Amino acid sequence: MAKAKQGAIKGSFDAPIATNKKATHDYTITETFECGLVLTGTEIKSIRRSHIQLRDGFARVKNGEVWLSNVVISHFAEGNLQNHDELRDRKLLLHRKQITTIEKALSDAGMTFVPLKVYFKNGFAKILMALARGKHDYDKRESIKQKDINRDVKRQLKNYQTR
Repeated sequence: MAKAKQGAIKGSFDAPIATNKKATHDYTITETFECGLVLTGTEIKSIRRSHIQLRDGFARVKNGEVWLSNVVISHFAEGNLQNHDELRDRKLLLHRKQITTIEKALSDAGMTFVPLKVYFKNGFAKILMALARGKHDYDKRESIKQKDINRDVKRQLKNYQTR
């Protein structure tokens, strides 16, 4: 069984629990924010077991607060009648200046606030959110082409160094 990477503080693990690989493919990331999550007891237990899905998630600002939507945290198997709703909106914890920055950025056309990864930091669940602009199909093709070029260059450099 693989151990999570332990940070400088005892008990602080920063290995990602879940990542949203589709976000970097569909969006151009402009700025990232580390946010806290307001969770119930059964939600945190499900996250510790990696039962979370970020793929279709997004966040929006309502009444000066940031709310995370469409993130699925599966039911806790050993939970009881007070088990959480899988798709409920969850409040994100940010500073006031960060919220105003996000609110201004989201007022621009084509901008969205998407989750990138969930991880634990000093025992608390954190989510890395990103301000992002949607890519067009030709942008996606261009980024795939650039990745292929970079991979070929690295492969040729590796073959050149081994000679």
